[in-house]
Amino acid sequence: MKDNMVRATLGQGRPVFGTMIQELRSPAVPIILANAGFDFVFLDMEHGTFNIETMADLVKVIRLTGMTPLVRVPDGQYHVIAPVLDAGAQGIMAPRVETEDQVEHVVSCAKYPPLGKRGCSVAKGHNEYQNADIHEFTDHSNRETLIITQIERREAVDTIDKLISVSGVDVALIGPNDLALSLGVPMDFAHTELKAAIGKVLQCCQRRGVATGRLAGVAAVLPVGFRRGLLLLTYSLGFVLLTSAGRRGGEAC
Repeated sequence: MKDNMVRATLGQGRPVFGTMIQELRSPAVPIILANAGFDFVFLDMEHGTFNIETMADLVKVIRLTGMTPLVRVPDGQYHVIAPVLDAGAQGIMAPRVETEDQVEHVVSCAKYPPLGKRGCSVAKGHNEYQNADIHEFTDHSNRETLIITQIERREAVDTIDKLISVSGVDVALIGPNDLALSLGVPMDFAHTELKAAIGKVLQCCQRRGVATGRLAGVAAVLPVGFRRGLLLLTYSLGFVLLTSAGRRGGEAC
């Protein structure tokens, strides 16, 4: 049974650094990202093109590299959460959460009884296809599975204290693009209303002892976020990293 190194690091109050991939399906990609020093990789099944088989294959490789495989599921429903975790993802991020009921449902889908309603099949990708004592396995999984709520709606900010008070929630991750759009200030990341919303999320999470993170398209945002208390630092997207590196090369010619 594999421990979740990202969860352990966050529990120590230390930051973790990763990225998200949406389009790059080669098994070489996670190995390259591990060589670059990333702690985790999100596989994006909300906006990305991955089906369940591609996701499962990439999760296997991520696990072998020592990084932590995380998946942004397209919705917080059982039929998408359970297969992702069975495949070996060590955490899921639920997008567009706005209510306490939604968060409770996500946690229930990701946790085994008595904490949730997830069905159990031990010898799957989440246990390297090995059997184990079912009580030890489910206790370990319930403890190690990382539950991330994505805060990207005005309604989520308004109810943030209730959302992160749900037992089982480990991280609140801010999606600044959609949050700015929801607040009516699209792409205006310096707007006072957006800054106030992010500040409210950070304050509530710090008070409740819940880790915070954000998606950052610009590297300069990461140290600023860390100084403010953000710990799950998600930098860019796989294809954007390729685009930016290619553009820099073109500009140098």
